[in-house]
Amino acid sequence: MKLVIVESPTKARTIGKFLTKDYEIKASMGHIMDLPKSRLGVDVDHGFLPQYELVLEKKMVISDLKESGKKADSIILATDPDREGEAIASHIKEILGKGNDKKFKRIVFHEITKEAVEEALKNPRDIDKDLVNAQTARRVLDRLVGYKLSPVLWQKVRRGLSAGRVQSVALRLIIEREREIEKFKKEKYWTITAVMVNPKSLASLRSGEITNNKEETEFELIEINEGRIETQQILELYDGQYRVTKSILSNEEKAKEVVDDLNKKNFAVSDVSKKETRRTPYSPFTTSTLQQEASRRLFFSGKRTMSLAQKLYEEGFITYHRTDSVVIAQSAVFALRNYVKKEFGEKYLPEKPRFYKTKQKLAQEAHEAIRPTVLNNTSEIVQKELGRDFSRLYDLIFRRAVSSQMADAIIESTTVVVDSEIKNDPFDKTQGHPERSRTDEKLKMKNDGESNYRLKANGSVLLFDGFLKVTPQALNDNLLPDFKANEEISFKEIFQKEHETTPPPRYNDASLVGTLEEKGIGRPSTYATIISTIEGRRYIERQEGRFVPTHVGIAVNDFLVENFPSIDDVPFTALMEDDLDAVAHEKKEWVPIIEKFYGKLAQKLEDVKGAQRVKIEVEETNEDCPKCGSKLVIRIGRFGEFMSCSTFPKCDFTKPYLEEVGIPCPKCGDLPANASSQGDGRRGQIILRKTRKGRKFYGCSSYPACNFAAWKLEDVRNPKKEKI
Repeated sequence: MKLVIVESPTKARTIGKFLTKDYEIKASMGHIMDLPKSRLGVDVDHGFLPQYELVLEKKMVISDLKESGKKADSIILATDPDREGEAIASHIKEILGKGNDKKFKRIVFHEITKEAVEEALKNPRDIDKDLVNAQTARRVLDRLVGYKLSPVLWQKVRRGLSAGRVQSVALRLIIEREREIEKFKKEKYWTITAVMVNPKSLASLRSGEITNNKEETEFELIEINEGRIETQQILELYDGQYRVTKSILSNEEKAKEVVDDLNKKNFAVSDVSKKETRRTPYSPFTTSTLQQEASRRLFFSGKRTMSLAQKLYEEGFITYHRTDSVVIAQSAVFALRNYVKKEFGEKYLPEKPRFYKTKQKLAQEAHEAIRPTVLNNTSEIVQKELGRDFSRLYDLIFRRAVSSQMADAIIESTTVVVDSEIKNDPFDKTQGHPERSRTDEKLKMKNDGESNYRLKANGSVLLFDGFLKVTPQALNDNLLPDFKANEEISFKEIFQKEHETTPPPRYNDASLVGTLEEKGIGRPSTYATIISTIEGRRYIERQEGRFVPTHVGIAVNDFLVENFPSIDDVPFTALMEDDLDAVAHEKKEWVPIIEKFYGKLAQKLEDVKGAQRVKIEVEETNEDCPKCGSKLVIRIGRFGEFMSCSTFPKCDFTKPYLEEVGIPCPKCGDLPANASSQGDGRRGQIILRKTRKGRKFYGCSSYPACNFAAWKLEDVRNPKKEKI
């Protein structure tokens, strides 16, 4: 009998479908050895040796694995194909081995299918010590930071706080962005739009001729006296650059002057250009791009996406989901091309297969992009077996993989440029000669101080949808009238529109994961954990899907930045990630890396002993304490925000905090006082509430008498019938 050991019961059950009765499949239920919870567990005086212990909760599992291992002729370690999976396999071998190394075999596969498992069984290997060392180094490094910095935070900030090597940098990104938003000075500016009418189009429409031309087209003013009105300012942010676009029309009076002047002009088409452009499909998903797209399209958090993907992988629907590679196996490429040809026809198939290159310097983890294992598995099948959210994520993965082997989309872009002319002069001998008229016009403008204007309209038409047939995106046809060069046109109206420059946006799941990947912070398997950790510690919170730092998070960040600047820093963290990757690729030894890091950390820990204690800011309210008369403040505790007396600990009064948004409930707030939902003259106000899982939503203060609820503030202002 052969014993196959995997991490989860689901994975064991799926593999069991493909193997004969000669195999027994068992699950380790994740790690069976780990660092101790109550102490450092790293011997800093003897080569940073990790002091792993058996996980107490896995006592029965370990006993069962040992019993099965004694009966087995060989033990096959089939844990996940990444560094963590390699470490789990190494620990299982250590516990079950007892010197009998020849009994163990290590197999890896990137998809749980019959063919992949059988191929892996034909090609067993030994445990990869370099991958194990890389995982050990990462685990030791994170333990040193967490267990050495957290007590300092307890002493200098507040009890119960903790710090993490990568999480602290992610927190800093969010806080730096919040401060950049606060510093940003909004500026008003105006743009000019002219709604033009093509006389020929009107004539053909009135005569009943068939035409594709539009009656009117919007043109944007782009130049005044050959100078562009759009300006750009580049701001240097903590994580890169941000472009602020505005116009030179900085006040309404100036904009009105331009509009008035434009109303005195004639207009003629000076240029019509058409250009055919191609859009190529995106590469198949990596862990990072999957989380970003699932956040944008499905509004899933990174944690939710990874949880769903884990189940899809274990059930055999997709390939391994922790990967930073965009490569697809050649057999899968041909399967995808055959699917495209069969479902959509030859014209949707590019001449040659598409092969994508991984951008990451040291792409590791699994060595293939995320894709469906069997193309016959539709999202309907997944929904029937697993549920709606699994089906939605699978559909995203399926479409992305299929589209990656489809033809380009072809788009015809049209640009029409219109120049202004002075109103017709009855004595102008150049009339009827447009080219000469415009040349003389420019001279006249320069001599007479007249302004000339240039406006532009852009249009596009999808000539061939290509890969967009599978992954439809926001690409609406904007067919312009059939303008001709030198053709005179008239306007229906010209108006100015007010705008305001916008600050850099707050991070959401998609943008934060994208930045972490771009800066080389963390790795595919850690992105979701990074976000959920700082959110769970209440260092940040979500407001309408975007991250906002709390007062506690700001206090922790500021303390770390001031006292540990070389650790809580993007370049340093990225360099450390590169070193850990180098260990996995047998280019560096892990102990010297940890030794060098710990030397700096130990010195900083010594220096910080004399640092001042940080005071966490509290938000004062206008409400008086009913116990002592002092002002109440809003504090953040273990379970979120609450109100307490500003004189704490002298006065210990506390009460729940209800955050009102200043809008009456659209369901019961506008009723007459005697018809309120509570029947006592009080009408409901919209307050910020939380679900059991901590997700914020807007609800009525009169709940449960009134059950109005909405996810977004805009849905409160414009309520819909649907309820959450």
